[in-house]
Amino acid sequence: MIRIRRILANRRGSSFPLIVAVTLALALIFCGVSEYFRLMVIAQGVRDAVQSAVISTVNDNYDDVYHGVREGYSGAYQPTSDDFEESLDYGDIYSRLDSLLGLSTSGGYHEKRNSDGELEFRIWSLSVDIHNAPLASGDQASNRFEADCTIELEVPVSFGGKLLPSMRITVKTTAGFVPRF
Repeated sequence: MIRIRRILANRRGSSFPLIVAVTLALALIFCGVSEYFRLMVIAQGVRDAVQSAVISTVNDNYDDVYHGVREGYSGAYQPTSDDFEESLDYGDIYSRLDSLLGLSTSGGYHEKRNSDGELEFRIWSLSVDIHNAPLASGDQASNRFEADCTIELEVPVSFGGKLLPSMRITVKTTAGFVPRF
């Protein structure tokens, strides 16, 4: 009995449960922060790829825009017999995204899967609006040839080995043609 009292009165090792609790709390916080950064890296990568694809589409319109620049305009117009008509090329942004991001098509979605076959992210609902500059607009930033693009992005979220509701965001980007001369 006296020996048990001595063991209970001894304070050595009393901070062990506190250290374990602090370590588990820090590990939990680290897991949450790392998942947040994973989501942000994927969203940033998709945004950069969409922007690159839209810039390629705008660059595909350079030949049509050039006619207007040469004549003192900056819009994508082709000369006709007595007037100008609008000439726009929307390109194939999905195929550019598929090649840039390594996506495959499945059920209306463009998906990226890891080596285990688990979904990393998916994109869909691509919308491209090309705003042609008006004839004789001069060199004003508000009246330039621009392409606005929006796309939906879904990234599965997991925490502690469990799948949580997916992150869904709308990625928006804009690219424009500015005449150099």
